[in-house]
Amino acid sequence: MKYVFKFFVAVFFILNFSNSHAQRKKLRVIAYYAGPAQRIDSFEIGKLTDLIYCFGHLKGDSFNILRPLGYETIQKMVGWKQKNPGLKVILSLGGWGGCQTCSEVFSTQDGRSGFAHSVKDVLTETSADGIDLDWEYPVIEGFPGHSHKPEDKENFTSLLKTLRDSLGKKHLITFAAGGFQKYLDSAIDWKQVVKYVNYINLMTYDLVSGYSTITGHHTALYSANPQMESTDRAVEFLLKAGVPSRKIVIGAAFYGRIWANVPDTNHGLYQPGTFQRMIGFSQIDSLFKTNSGYTQYWDPVVKAPYAYNPAEKLFMTYDDRRSMEIKTEYAIKKKLAGIMFWQLGNDDERGGLLDAIWKVKEGMVKPK
Repeated sequence: MKYVFKFFVAVFFILNFSNSHAQRKKLRVIAYYAGPAQRIDSFEIGKLTDLIYCFGHLKGDSFNILRPLGYETIQKMVGWKQKNPGLKVILSLGGWGGCQTCSEVFSTQDGRSGFAHSVKDVLTETSADGIDLDWEYPVIEGFPGHSHKPEDKENFTSLLKTLRDSLGKKHLITFAAGGFQKYLDSAIDWKQVVKYVNYINLMTYDLVSGYSTITGHHTALYSANPQMESTDRAVEFLLKAGVPSRKIVIGAAFYGRIWANVPDTNHGLYQPGTFQRMIGFSQIDSLFKTNSGYTQYWDPVVKAPYAYNPAEKLFMTYDDRRSMEIKTEYAIKKKLAGIMFWQLGNDDERGGLLDAIWKVKEGMVKPK
């Protein structure tokens, strides 16, 4: 009996290891990229599964890429497939401030069909693998002055169906989804959209936005209280809404947010202040290597770093290598599709946040 027990224990551990290993290997690592063509080769593209070009926009009802610069960038991305054969190159529509006429154009079947045909043409011309919709936002207010209406919810589903009918199964269709509760509750018909998309890229950053007059974690993994926005809260919402885990991609921030005039209480966390600016991770990395006046802290509940400069009363919220490792492990354990980030151009060219994700995916690092 003793040997039988040991045998079954050994089989259990082997199966669990195999499942975990397989889950790591198939994890999508997705980068949005909004930089120039000449910088792409500076980054470790071989550690990515997907590279998303940012951004194309609407011209009438057509998907339009800026010439010649946009096409040069896409050509450089597609060229990387020779070195990284599994790489998927996706073209994104919109972005913050980049979807001014989306609500109007996508409100009619003619508009949706015109867009879908133009997407197919651009994908054929560029040899890209799919389309990503970054409409911020259907139904609810996004960029100031951009139109939105309740009908956007149904129209967005119809848009995805029209795209799938036009593109077939060959091409990828994804969209960038707000990670905050108002969007999750109101903007999308989750049960319907999952029929047409490959992945949903949850923007689980900017959860404390530039409009906030109270500091906090803008890219928290867990909530410190039931009301707090977080990655885990958004993921659990989607799972309960019927979205398969294999279609959920969580988002990470390759940038930080800085608030000014923040009192020296609780190291500036959850204190009044005025949003000042955003800062790329490579700049944050350089900042901490100098005598910048910032002290770094770790929140063990939300699993996120933050920093405070008492002399200048500056507070910063961001992702670092440790939080990136923990988020990646979270995606693996939850059997999610992957992890994406905004944006690659903000990273260190070597040994940065992408490298932290890759090491966890490859089983080289065990997060603490």
